[in-house]
Amino acid sequence: MSAVMITRKVRKWEKLPGKNTFCCDGRVMMARQKGIFYLTLFLIIGTCSLFFAFECPYLAVHLSPAIPVFAVLLFLFVMAMLLRTSFSDPGVLPRALPEEANFIEMEIEAANGNVPSGQRAPPRIRNVQINNQIVKLKYCYTCKIFRPPRASHCSICDNCVDRFDHHCPWVGNCVGKRNYRYFYLFTLTLSLLTIYIFAFNIVHVVMRSVDQGFLNTLKETPGTYPLNMNTFLLVCFFTLWSMVGLTGFHTYLISLNQTTNEDIKGSWSGKNRGQNPYSHKNIIKNCCEVLCGPTYPSVTFFSLFLTSFSASFPQKTTAPLIPNEHTPDDIKPSIAAEKSSGPKDDQPPAAMQPPLASPETDAETSIAKNQ
Repeated sequence: MSAVMITRKVRKWEKLPGKNTFCCDGRVMMARQKGIFYLTLFLIIGTCSLFFAFECPYLAVHLSPAIPVFAVLLFLFVMAMLLRTSFSDPGVLPRALPEEANFIEMEIEAANGNVPSGQRAPPRIRNVQINNQIVKLKYCYTCKIFRPPRASHCSICDNCVDRFDHHCPWVGNCVGKRNYRYFYLFTLTLSLLTIYIFAFNIVHVVMRSVDQGFLNTLKETPGTYPLNMNTFLLVCFFTLWSMVGLTGFHTYLISLNQTTNEDIKGSWSGKNRGQNPYSHKNIIKNCCEVLCGPTYPSVTFFSLFLTSFSASFPQKTTAPLIPNEHTPDDIKPSIAAEKSSGPKDDQPPAAMQPPLASPETDAETSIAKNQ
Protein backbone atom coordinates (compact mmCIF):
# COMPACT_ATOMS: atom_id res chain seq x y z
CA MET A 1 0.00 0.00 0.00
CA SER A 2 1.21 3.48 -0.83
CA ALA A 3 -0.18 7.01 -0.41
CA VAL A 4 -0.90 9.55 -3.10
CA MET A 5 -0.57 13.22 -2.12
CA ILE A 6 -3.13 15.57 -3.73
CA THR A 7 -2.48 19.30 -3.44
CA ARG A 8 -5.20 21.93 -4.00
CA LYS A 9 -4.54 25.64 -3.93
CA VAL A 10 -6.84 27.78 -1.79
CA ARG A 11 -7.62 31.38 -2.63
CA LYS A 12 -7.59 34.10 -0.01
CA TRP A 13 -11.31 34.84 -0.19
CA GLU A 14 -12.07 31.23 0.78
CA LYS A 15 -10.24 31.72 4.09
CA LEU A 16 -11.36 35.28 4.87
CA PRO A 17 -12.62 35.28 8.48
CA GLY A 18 -15.05 38.16 7.92
CA LYS A 19 -18.80 37.90 7.37
CA ASN A 20 -18.91 38.33 3.60
CA THR A 21 -20.11 36.38 0.60
CA PHE A 22 -18.11 36.01 -2.61
CA CYS A 23 -19.00 35.17 -6.19
CA CYS A 24 -17.17 34.89 -9.52
CA ASP A 25 -14.00 33.47 -7.97
CA GLY A 26 -13.71 36.25 -5.39
CA ARG A 27 -14.26 39.15 -7.79
CA VAL A 28 -17.68 39.98 -6.31
CA MET A 29 -17.78 40.77 -2.60
CA MET A 30 -20.89 41.62 -0.57
CA ALA A 31 -22.21 41.46 2.96
CA ARG A 32 -24.31 38.50 4.02
CA GLN A 33 -27.40 40.62 4.64
CA LYS A 34 -28.53 41.31 1.07
CA GLY A 35 -32.31 41.61 1.56
CA ILE A 36 -32.40 45.43 1.53
CA PHE A 37 -30.11 45.47 -1.51
CA TYR A 38 -32.70 43.43 -3.42
CA LEU A 39 -35.33 45.92 -2.25
CA THR A 40 -33.23 48.74 -3.69
CA LEU A 41 -33.07 46.97 -7.05
CA PHE A 42 -36.82 46.39 -7.00
CA LEU A 43 -37.66 50.02 -6.23
CA ILE A 44 -35.33 51.47 -8.87
CA ILE A 45 -36.24 49.01 -11.62
CA GLY A 46 -39.95 49.09 -10.76
CA THR A 47 -40.22 52.88 -10.74
CA CYS A 48 -38.32 53.24 -14.01
CA SER A 49 -40.34 50.45 -15.63
CA LEU A 50 -43.62 52.25 -14.85
CA PHE A 51 -42.21 55.46 -16.27
CA PHE A 52 -40.98 53.76 -19.46
CA ALA A 53 -44.26 51.88 -19.94
CA PHE A 54 -46.85 54.62 -19.35
CA GLU A 55 -45.27 58.08 -19.61
CA CYS A 56 -42.48 57.71 -22.16
CA PRO A 57 -44.65 56.66 -25.17
CA TYR A 58 -46.89 59.73 -24.85
CA LEU A 59 -43.99 62.12 -24.13
CA ALA A 60 -41.90 60.77 -27.02
CA VAL A 61 -44.73 61.42 -29.51
CA HIS A 62 -46.13 64.72 -28.23
CA LEU A 63 -43.01 66.34 -26.75
CA SER A 64 -39.61 64.90 -27.78
CA PRO A 65 -38.13 61.43 -28.45
CA ALA A 66 -35.02 62.45 -26.53
CA ILE A 67 -36.88 62.21 -23.21
CA PRO A 68 -36.95 58.38 -22.99
CA VAL A 69 -33.43 58.13 -24.47
CA PHE A 70 -31.93 60.35 -21.78
CA ALA A 71 -33.91 58.50 -19.10
CA VAL A 72 -32.52 55.15 -20.29
CA LEU A 73 -28.94 56.46 -20.23
CA LEU A 74 -29.41 57.86 -16.75
CA PHE A 75 -30.98 54.60 -15.58
CA LEU A 76 -28.07 52.53 -16.93
CA PHE A 77 -25.52 54.78 -15.23
CA VAL A 78 -27.37 54.50 -11.91
CA MET A 79 -27.40 50.70 -12.13
CA ALA A 80 -23.71 50.61 -13.05
CA MET A 81 -22.73 52.73 -10.04
CA LEU A 82 -24.95 50.69 -7.73
CA LEU A 83 -23.45 47.38 -8.81
CA ARG A 84 -19.93 48.77 -8.69
CA THR A 85 -20.47 49.95 -5.13
CA SER A 86 -22.13 46.72 -4.01
CA PHE A 87 -19.77 44.23 -5.64
CA SER A 88 -16.37 45.82 -4.98
CA ASP A 89 -13.95 45.56 -2.08
CA PRO A 90 -14.48 48.66 0.10
CA GLY A 91 -10.91 48.53 1.39
CA VAL A 92 -10.78 45.53 3.73
CA LEU A 93 -7.55 45.34 5.71
CA PRO A 94 -5.95 41.90 6.17
CA ARG A 95 -5.78 40.49 9.66
CA ALA A 96 -2.48 39.84 11.37
CA LEU A 97 -0.91 36.42 11.03
CA PRO A 98 -0.25 34.48 14.25
CA GLU A 99 3.44 35.39 14.14
CA GLU A 100 2.64 39.06 13.59
CA ALA A 101 0.03 39.06 16.37
CA ASN A 102 2.54 37.53 18.81
CA PHE A 103 5.16 40.10 17.85
CA ILE A 104 2.70 42.97 18.41
CA GLU A 105 1.72 41.51 21.78
CA MET A 106 5.38 41.38 22.80
CA GLU A 107 5.86 45.01 21.77
CA ILE A 108 2.82 46.09 23.77
CA GLU A 109 3.92 44.19 26.85
CA ALA A 110 7.41 45.65 26.60
CA ALA A 111 6.01 49.18 26.29
CA ASN A 112 3.44 48.91 29.09
CA GLY A 113 5.51 46.82 31.47
CA ASN A 114 4.05 44.49 34.06
CA VAL A 115 0.55 45.58 35.04
CA PRO A 116 -0.29 44.71 38.66
CA SER A 117 -3.18 42.33 39.17
CA GLY A 118 -6.48 44.07 39.68
CA GLN A 119 -5.50 47.11 37.64
CA ARG A 120 -6.78 47.82 34.19
CA ALA A 121 -4.25 47.68 31.38
CA PRO A 122 -3.59 50.98 29.61
CA PRO A 123 -5.34 51.48 26.26
CA ARG A 124 -3.52 50.12 23.25
CA ILE A 125 -2.89 53.15 21.08
CA ARG A 126 -0.09 54.58 19.03
CA ASN A 127 0.45 58.19 18.09
CA VAL A 128 1.42 59.34 14.61
CA GLN A 129 1.84 62.85 13.29
CA ILE A 130 -0.16 63.93 10.22
CA ASN A 131 0.16 67.52 9.02
CA ASN A 132 1.66 68.62 12.34
CA GLN A 133 -1.19 67.07 14.31
CA ILE A 134 -1.14 64.00 16.53
CA VAL A 135 -3.53 61.23 15.39
CA LYS A 136 -4.16 58.14 17.52
CA LEU A 137 -4.04 54.66 16.00
CA LYS A 138 -6.32 52.27 17.86
CA TYR A 139 -5.69 48.57 18.31
CA CYS A 140 -8.29 46.15 16.91
CA TYR A 141 -8.69 43.14 19.20
CA THR A 142 -10.44 41.19 16.43
CA CYS A 143 -7.97 41.74 13.59
CA LYS A 144 -4.94 41.96 15.93
CA ILE A 145 -3.58 45.08 14.20
CA PHE A 146 -3.18 48.77 14.83
CA ARG A 147 -5.69 50.29 12.45
CA PRO A 148 -4.40 52.91 9.98
CA PRO A 149 -5.71 56.47 10.26
CA ARG A 150 -9.45 56.81 9.43
CA ALA A 151 -9.93 53.03 9.46
CA SER A 152 -12.59 51.36 11.59
CA HIS A 153 -13.96 47.89 12.27
CA CYS A 154 -17.38 47.15 10.78
CA SER A 155 -19.42 45.05 13.20
CA ILE A 156 -21.71 43.79 10.43
CA CYS A 157 -19.03 42.58 8.02
CA ASP A 158 -16.53 41.86 10.84
CA ASN A 159 -13.66 43.51 8.95
CA CYS A 160 -11.44 46.52 9.39
CA VAL A 161 -12.08 48.88 6.47
CA ASP A 162 -9.66 51.59 5.38
CA ARG A 163 -11.18 55.11 5.42
CA PHE A 164 -14.40 53.62 6.72
CA ASP A 165 -17.42 55.81 5.97
CA HIS A 166 -20.39 53.64 6.97
CA HIS A 167 -22.09 50.32 6.29
CA CYS A 168 -24.94 50.91 3.84
CA PRO A 169 -27.62 48.17 3.84
CA TRP A 170 -29.20 49.71 0.72
CA VAL A 171 -26.15 48.72 -1.34
CA GLY A 172 -25.41 45.61 0.69
CA ASN A 173 -21.79 46.51 1.43
CA CYS A 174 -19.49 48.74 3.41
CA VAL A 175 -18.57 52.13 1.99
CA GLY A 176 -14.88 52.81 2.32
CA LYS A 177 -11.75 53.97 0.59
CA ARG A 178 -12.13 51.93 -2.61
CA ASN A 179 -15.84 52.40 -3.38
CA TYR A 180 -16.83 55.73 -1.81
CA ARG A 181 -16.68 57.68 -5.08
CA TYR A 182 -18.96 55.15 -6.77
CA PHE A 183 -21.38 55.37 -3.85
CA TYR A 184 -21.48 59.15 -4.15
CA LEU A 185 -22.02 59.00 -7.93
CA PHE A 186 -24.80 56.48 -7.32
CA THR A 187 -26.63 58.77 -4.91
CA LEU A 188 -26.09 61.82 -7.15
CA THR A 189 -27.32 60.19 -10.37
CA LEU A 190 -30.23 58.49 -8.60
CA SER A 191 -31.32 61.87 -7.27
CA LEU A 192 -31.20 63.29 -10.78
CA LEU A 193 -33.12 60.30 -12.13
CA THR A 194 -35.88 60.57 -9.56
CA ILE A 195 -36.24 64.33 -10.12
CA TYR A 196 -36.32 63.70 -13.87
CA ILE A 197 -39.07 61.09 -13.57
CA PHE A 198 -41.06 63.18 -11.12
CA ALA A 199 -40.88 66.26 -13.34
CA PHE A 200 -41.98 64.49 -16.51
CA ASN A 201 -44.75 62.69 -14.64
CA ILE A 202 -46.17 66.13 -13.86
CA VAL A 203 -45.63 67.23 -17.46
CA HIS A 204 -47.48 64.16 -18.70
CA VAL A 205 -50.51 64.80 -16.49
CA VAL A 206 -50.56 68.51 -17.33
CA MET A 207 -50.40 67.92 -21.09
CA ARG A 208 -53.26 65.44 -20.96
CA SER A 209 -55.29 67.72 -18.72
CA VAL A 210 -54.90 70.69 -21.08
CA ASP A 211 -56.28 68.70 -24.00
CA GLN A 212 -58.99 66.74 -22.21
CA GLY A 213 -59.37 68.19 -18.74
CA PHE A 214 -58.06 66.73 -15.52
CA LEU A 215 -61.18 64.71 -14.66
CA ASN A 216 -61.58 63.44 -18.22
CA THR A 217 -57.96 62.35 -18.17
CA LEU A 218 -58.62 60.29 -15.06
CA LYS A 219 -61.75 58.78 -16.56
CA GLU A 220 -60.14 57.84 -19.87
CA THR A 221 -57.14 56.24 -18.22
CA PRO A 222 -58.58 54.47 -15.20
CA GLY A 223 -56.18 51.55 -15.44
CA THR A 224 -52.98 53.56 -15.64
CA TYR A 225 -53.90 56.21 -13.07
CA PRO A 226 -53.29 54.03 -9.99
CA LEU A 227 -49.94 53.06 -11.43
CA ASN A 228 -49.13 56.71 -12.02
CA MET A 229 -50.03 57.50 -8.44
CA ASN A 230 -47.75 54.73 -7.20
CA THR A 231 -44.99 56.14 -9.36
CA PHE A 232 -45.58 59.60 -7.89
CA LEU A 233 -45.46 58.25 -4.35
CA LEU A 234 -42.26 56.26 -4.88
CA VAL A 235 -40.53 59.12 -6.63
CA CYS A 236 -41.58 61.61 -3.96
CA PHE A 237 -40.28 59.29 -1.25
CA PHE A 238 -36.91 58.82 -2.91
CA THR A 239 -36.55 62.44 -3.99
CA LEU A 240 -37.73 64.47 -1.03
CA TRP A 241 -36.85 62.30 1.93
CA SER A 242 -33.89 60.12 1.07
CA MET A 243 -31.83 60.62 -2.05
CA VAL A 244 -31.64 64.39 -2.34
CA GLY A 245 -30.98 64.80 1.38
CA LEU A 246 -28.39 62.00 1.37
CA THR A 247 -26.63 63.46 -1.65
CA GLY A 248 -26.52 66.89 -0.05
CA PHE A 249 -25.11 65.45 3.18
CA HIS A 250 -22.30 63.60 1.39
CA THR A 251 -21.56 66.66 -0.74
CA TYR A 252 -21.04 68.55 2.51
CA LEU A 253 -18.72 65.82 3.82
CA ILE A 254 -16.69 65.73 0.61
CA SER A 255 -16.20 69.50 0.72
CA LEU A 256 -14.63 69.05 4.18
CA ASN A 257 -12.78 65.81 3.30
CA GLN A 258 -14.56 64.08 6.16
CA THR A 259 -16.27 60.72 6.54
CA THR A 260 -19.67 59.86 7.97
CA ASN A 261 -18.01 57.95 10.81
CA GLU A 262 -15.89 60.96 11.75
CA ASP A 263 -18.90 63.28 11.55
CA ILE A 264 -21.04 61.08 13.81
CA LYS A 265 -18.26 60.66 16.38
CA GLY A 266 -17.37 64.35 16.22
CA SER A 267 -13.70 63.59 15.63
CA TRP A 268 -12.89 67.06 14.32
CA SER A 269 -15.63 69.16 15.91
CA GLY A 270 -16.07 70.62 19.35
CA LYS A 271 -13.97 72.82 21.59
CA ASN A 272 -11.53 70.12 22.67
CA ARG A 273 -11.08 68.70 19.17
CA GLY A 274 -8.33 69.62 16.76
CA GLN A 275 -8.69 70.59 13.15
CA ASN A 276 -9.13 68.00 10.46
CA PRO A 277 -5.57 67.09 9.37
CA TYR A 278 -6.81 65.56 6.11
CA SER A 279 -8.56 68.68 4.85
CA HIS A 280 -6.77 70.94 2.36
CA LYS A 281 -8.76 73.97 3.54
CA ASN A 282 -10.07 74.23 -0.01
CA ILE A 283 -13.35 72.81 -1.28
CA ILE A 284 -12.08 72.16 -4.80
CA LYS A 285 -8.96 70.34 -3.59
CA ASN A 286 -10.99 68.24 -1.18
CA CYS A 287 -13.45 67.25 -3.91
CA CYS A 288 -10.64 66.42 -6.32
CA GLU A 289 -8.90 64.22 -3.75
CA VAL A 290 -12.03 62.25 -2.90
CA LEU A 291 -13.62 61.98 -6.35
CA CYS A 292 -10.67 62.25 -8.76
CA GLY A 293 -7.86 60.67 -6.78
CA PRO A 294 -6.08 57.45 -7.75
CA THR A 295 -7.91 54.13 -7.62
CA TYR A 296 -6.32 52.19 -4.79
CA PRO A 297 -5.63 48.48 -5.29
CA SER A 298 -7.13 45.89 -3.01
CA VAL A 299 -4.85 45.13 -0.07
CA THR A 300 -6.27 41.66 0.43
CA PHE A 301 -5.97 40.46 -3.21
CA PHE A 302 -8.89 38.05 -2.90
CA SER A 303 -8.15 36.37 -6.23
CA LEU A 304 -4.61 35.34 -5.26
CA PHE A 305 -3.67 32.02 -3.74
CA LEU A 306 -3.24 31.94 0.01
CA THR A 307 -1.92 28.46 0.82
CA SER A 308 -2.17 24.86 -0.20
CA PHE A 309 -2.99 21.65 1.60
CA SER A 310 -2.39 18.00 0.84
CA ALA A 311 -4.51 14.93 1.33
CA SER A 312 -3.29 11.33 1.26
CA PHE A 313 -5.30 8.47 -0.13
CA PRO A 314 -4.24 4.82 0.02
CA GLN A 315 -3.47 3.16 -3.28
CA LYS A 316 -2.85 -0.48 -4.05
CA THR A 317 0.46 -1.39 -5.64
CA THR A 318 0.37 -3.80 -8.53
CA ALA A 319 2.74 -6.71 -8.96
CA PRO A 320 5.39 -6.49 -11.69
CA LEU A 321 4.38 -7.82 -15.06
CA ILE A 322 5.92 -11.14 -16.17
CA PRO A 323 6.02 -11.78 -19.91
CA ASN A 324 4.57 -15.06 -21.17
CA GLU A 325 3.74 -16.65 -24.47
CA HIS A 326 0.70 -14.35 -24.95
CA THR A 327 2.66 -11.10 -24.48
CA PRO A 328 3.32 -9.21 -27.75
CA ASP A 329 6.94 -9.04 -28.83
CA ASP A 330 7.02 -5.23 -28.86
CA ILE A 331 5.99 -5.07 -25.18
CA LYS A 332 8.48 -7.61 -23.79
CA PRO A 333 11.55 -5.30 -23.88
CA SER A 334 9.75 -2.59 -21.86
CA ILE A 335 8.55 -5.13 -19.28
CA ALA A 336 12.07 -6.48 -18.96
CA ALA A 337 13.43 -2.98 -18.46
CA GLU A 338 10.86 -2.23 -15.72
CA LYS A 339 11.67 -5.50 -14.01
CA SER A 340 15.41 -4.81 -14.07
CA SER A 341 14.89 -1.28 -12.70
CA GLY A 342 12.49 -2.32 -9.97
CA PRO A 343 12.11 -0.56 -6.61
CA LYS A 344 15.20 -0.30 -4.54
CA ASP A 345 13.36 -1.59 -1.51
CA ASP A 346 13.41 -5.15 -2.90
CA GLN A 347 17.22 -5.20 -3.09
CA PRO A 348 19.06 -6.58 -0.03
CA PRO A 349 20.88 -3.98 1.97
CA ALA A 350 24.55 -3.65 1.24
CA ALA A 351 26.99 -5.12 3.69
CA MET A 352 28.32 -2.70 6.19
CA GLN A 353 31.92 -1.80 5.34
CA PRO A 354 34.28 -0.69 8.06
CA PRO A 355 35.39 2.91 7.83
CA LEU A 356 38.61 3.58 6.02
CA ALA A 357 41.56 4.25 8.25
CA SER A 358 43.05 7.67 8.22
CA PRO A 359 46.79 8.33 7.88
CA GLU A 360 47.02 9.26 11.55
CA THR A 361 45.53 5.92 12.55
CA ASP A 362 48.05 3.99 10.42
CA ALA A 363 50.95 5.85 11.98
CA GLU A 364 49.80 5.08 15.52
CA THR A 365 49.39 1.40 14.65
CA SER A 366 52.94 1.08 13.26
CA ILE A 367 54.45 2.77 16.34
CA ALA A 368 52.63 0.39 18.64
CA LYS A 369 53.94 -2.63 16.73
CA ASN A 370 57.58 -1.40 16.93
CA GLN A 371 57.28 -0.98 20.65
